[in-house]
Amino acid sequence: MQSEQLIKLIEQALQEDIGDGDHSTLSAIPPTAAGRAVLKIKEAGILAGMEVAKAVLDFLEPGNQFVPHKKDGDVMHYGEVAFEVEAKVHTILQGERLLLNCMQRMSGIATLTRKYVDRLAGYRTRLLDTRKTTPNFRLLEKEAVRIGGGVNHRFGLYDMIMLKDNHIDYCGGIEKAIQQAWDYVQEKKPGLLIEVETRSLDDVKRVMAVGKVSRIMLDNFTPQLITEALAIIGGQYETEASGGINYDNLEAYAATGVDYISSGAIIHQARSLDLSLKAVIAR
Repeated sequence: MQSEQLIKLIEQALQEDIGDGDHSTLSAIPPTAAGRAVLKIKEAGILAGMEVAKAVLDFLEPGNQFVPHKKDGDVMHYGEVAFEVEAKVHTILQGERLLLNCMQRMSGIATLTRKYVDRLAGYRTRLLDTRKTTPNFRLLEKEAVRIGGGVNHRFGLYDMIMLKDNHIDYCGGIEKAIQQAWDYVQEKKPGLLIEVETRSLDDVKRVMAVGKVSRIMLDNFTPQLITEALAIIGGQYETEASGGINYDNLEAYAATGVDYISSGAIIHQARSLDLSLKAVIAR
């Protein structure tokens, strides 16, 4: 993750949560009080968000004592402790909800991603995420996919050209869209990759006649049609299957030999896992 983006996310999220003051903490806890807390795992899965939790605590109180017991990508089980922290009580209480929200969401995504990735074991096909992310939370959702074993596709509209159905229709055809995108890259953004979406085998043939792309997306193709499309493409371009693919039919698509399968579901259908940050009180 890019540290500047992460710090900005943390800063804005804390402002949203704290506003003009954490009055619950300010009213009940002296500002100099120190404490200890542990992150308890209450549900099995793949752990994600440890670096984010540390960044939240460091933002609030540089020099806090953060002791990790597990790392991002580890399998986690009920009853385990992910980390412990010693810091000002104000730091712990003000950072608690943000770090938990991030870790619970990220762990859910990493867990679902790992489930899909494990199903692809033995195939050459790799799993891609998409831009179907929560606004202003894409950085962490895509990091969770990476932790779970998936591959990050483009992060936004700025780091790759993807000519989808609406681009093609508005532009006036697939050939025109590709040519104009290629001309744009030569003039404005040399090295920027171009991917084009195809909706039929005829589209695939038309792309092959034009060239000038790096990847061909096969959208809402059946496995049989993907096999036919791959024969037409002949390994000249990277290939990506998208649309109508789920956990149950994942292997059928991977068996075609397509390079990538993209799935929005690994993010938008993931369920947050149960974690809690608990105070440790000396007796």
